[in-house]
Amino acid sequence: MTHTGQKIQDRAAIAGIGRTPYGKALGRSEVDMAFEAIFDACEDAGISPREIDGIVRYDMESVDEEQLLAGLGNPDLSYFLGTGWGGGGAAAVLVHAAVGIASGMANTILVYRSRARGKQSVFGKASNLGGRFWERLDRDLPGIDKWHVPQGIVTPFHEMAMITKRHQIDYGTTEDQFAEVAVAIREHAVRNPEAVMRMPMTIADHHASRMISEPLRLFDCNIETDGACALIVTSTERARDLRHPPAVIRAGALAAGSHHRRLPAMFPRNRDEDSAARTGRRLFESAGLAPSDIDCAFFYDFFTSLVIIALEDYGFCKRGEGGPFVENGGLSWNGGRLPTNTNGGQLSEAFIHGLNNSLEAVRQIRGTSRSQVEGCELALVAGANTDPTGAVILRRD
Repeated sequence: MTHTGQKIQDRAAIAGIGRTPYGKALGRSEVDMAFEAIFDACEDAGISPREIDGIVRYDMESVDEEQLLAGLGNPDLSYFLGTGWGGGGAAAVLVHAAVGIASGMANTILVYRSRARGKQSVFGKASNLGGRFWERLDRDLPGIDKWHVPQGIVTPFHEMAMITKRHQIDYGTTEDQFAEVAVAIREHAVRNPEAVMRMPMTIADHHASRMISEPLRLFDCNIETDGACALIVTSTERARDLRHPPAVIRAGALAAGSHHRRLPAMFPRNRDEDSAARTGRRLFESAGLAPSDIDCAFFYDFFTSLVIIALEDYGFCKRGEGGPFVENGGLSWNGGRLPTNTNGGQLSEAFIHGLNNSLEAVRQIRGTSRSQVEGCELALVAGANTDPTGAVILRRD
């Protein structure tokens, strides 16, 4: 059987990256931020926005392709697609873009996410219009919300706390190990002038932060920010003629089942058969690589504990060994076992549903990161590992 990842292997590349400033309350619309990030990515690639003929976005993105057309010069779109599942889309959008390029459906594909996610950034009544969606749930609790909200599981913090506690019970994962993740990723943010959280952190600082949903403390949780990110994906051949060395998409993979908002269906599943683990196996098989080949990784760090679980999901260590893996600077850019989220991630740089991590992966491949991993040739980018998800491996050309 030929996996989709083998069909797209090395045929598409990221040629441009762009973003807005990040902040906790920028006071800007998502449309405004989307255009800034998109124009920045086009400028970075050295192309005109009119050359875009494909768009891949999150289904929950409030700025759709129709809203962009006039501002982009009314390009002739031949490929457009949405992928949902929140953080699971963080790398899935790149998989879909690579499929569009490899299939010949488009020549220049825009991938983007614009999000007003700061606590005070609400700009409409619907739950996807900025701010905290769980603070504006429908009173009638339609769908799956009616099963868990009355039991007190209202926010992602509650859901992830249960998943985290299960990992502690099964494997003895400790609060010190969660702190190791937060400290390492904050170390990277301190070196990044664009990061929102740049105050140095110690393990003691982590332990002193307030409890949000036991066992998760404040510094175990991603920050809430506004901002937008965009990437330009084109063929590898064309990318070589553009402004920067291409970040080639070596392989990509997708898998669905389970989802953190369906906890009763999540825990009975063997973790090795869950979406992230299956994605990882397919990804490395189609790439002809092993986890040991990866020079740096970008995990969906919405919570420190899920970075530890992702290390296990993607085969960097065995089940239950993720905690010890992160100890003693295991994720540090400078000499760590696996440099991880060298931009500061969603824990400290910004929360743009993971797309900011993809931009940093491209910088690592280009050799332009503020926390550059020496000799970086291969970077893993993964979506949330508690959602239907996706992952890609980027390589230096």
